[in-house]
Amino acid sequence: MLVRRLVCAGLVLAVCAFAPLGAQEPKDNPAAKSLNRDNPRHKQFLKVVEKGEGDVIFLGDSITQGWEGGAAAKTWKEAFGPFKPVNLGISGDQTGHVIWRITEGKEIEPLKPKLAVIMIGTNNTGGHTAEQIAGGIKAIITELQKQKPDMKILLLGVFPRAGGIAKEDTVAPKDKLNPKIKAINDIISKFSDDKKVFYKDIGDKFLNKDGGLEKKVMPDLLHLSAEGYQIWANAIKDDIAKLVK
Repeated sequence: MLVRRLVCAGLVLAVCAFAPLGAQEPKDNPAAKSLNRDNPRHKQFLKVVEKGEGDVIFLGDSITQGWEGGAAAKTWKEAFGPFKPVNLGISGDQTGHVIWRITEGKEIEPLKPKLAVIMIGTNNTGGHTAEQIAGGIKAIITELQKQKPDMKILLLGVFPRAGGIAKEDTVAPKDKLNPKIKAINDIISKFSDDKKVFYKDIGDKFLNKDGGLEKKVMPDLLHLSAEGYQIWANAIKDDIAKLVK
């Protein structure tokens, strides 16, 4: 009996050793812990949402906030204007900040949106594992579904980013892309049920034919240029139109 148990235990360990890693559950996950974001921009959001208007909300960090600048604002209006979009992006946000904003911060409480577009996680990459970041994203989805059960969610894969190239270089080759981004996206792609949660990875659309990241699309290899925002808009505007019906 003892031998059989040891053999079985060995088999279990072998299976566990090769089992794919999933998102870390909220308990003891630092990327799923609420982080206070009671700053001026959050307060501005509360004034915007108190009107209760907005069919589509965009939740994210500085990349989402960037829709408000220059040519991106024109693209935003042209691509998403008919959907009464609300930009809830705050520069520097991690998953925990978004969790706070939709819970204690009550940013979406007055709204009855048909769709939430989420792109978050890149600011977590310096201090959290891919599994932890995916767990933080999962916690956001869970909270959104709890508060707005009729709302659909378009979960976007975290956009590519790069580092370690000279300032004068105009392209980051594919071997300089942050590998943690792919690891995050591999996990969060499984959160889709194609009923209420829909996953889309548009990262490849920002890359050149060789798989590299060009500064004309992401000047600092993280934030988007006007061309980058046009790519983003073109990639999801039809999806939004279908999901808000």
